[in-house]
Amino acid sequence: MAIPPIDDATLVNDYIAGNEAALATLIKRHQSKIFGFIYSKVGDRDLSDDIFQDTFIKVIRTLKSNAYNEEGKFLPWVMRIAHNLIVDHFRRNKKMPLYRETEEFSIFSIMTDDALTIENKLISDQVAKDLRQLVEELPADQKEVLMMRLYQDMSFKEISEATGVSINTALGRMRYALLNLRKVIDKHQIILTN
Repeated sequence: MAIPPIDDATLVNDYIAGNEAALATLIKRHQSKIFGFIYSKVGDRDLSDDIFQDTFIKVIRTLKSNAYNEEGKFLPWVMRIAHNLIVDHFRRNKKMPLYRETEEFSIFSIMTDDALTIENKLISDQVAKDLRQLVEELPADQKEVLMMRLYQDMSFKEISEATGVSINTALGRMRYALLNLRKVIDKHQIILTN
């Protein structure tokens, strides 16, 4: 007979009583959900890692100081901490626009969740992989210019200096690269969209 998992409230009490492994179990149990939530809001893996760690530093401090009183609601409590840290990050970096509610304007008219779903992320990754394979089929000079422009974000002046050709030649190679890509896409009826 299987042993039922220990509930969050018991693990919290065990951790407060000195059992460090109880916290490890809580983190392992909720890690993907909390990290996924953070990542869906900030869209950057390193920043998400930082906020995730800060979240659990705050959780540990609160639990150690016996200030935790969210009996049986551990996950929503941790999610609130993570949410507040995300808001703090955007405030610090002034990336969060400030909107005032008026009769003509409602904040809900512009609020959306632009985060990629797991399915859309997989599709997006596949499109990028397919495009990379198509680029590999281009003539070397066209591929070089296209890679510098799209993947290294170089200007045509920088490309011209790096390749030793005129700006017009770099522009021409880019144009032919795009035309050739379009032909291959049309020929094989490839759909590059998510």
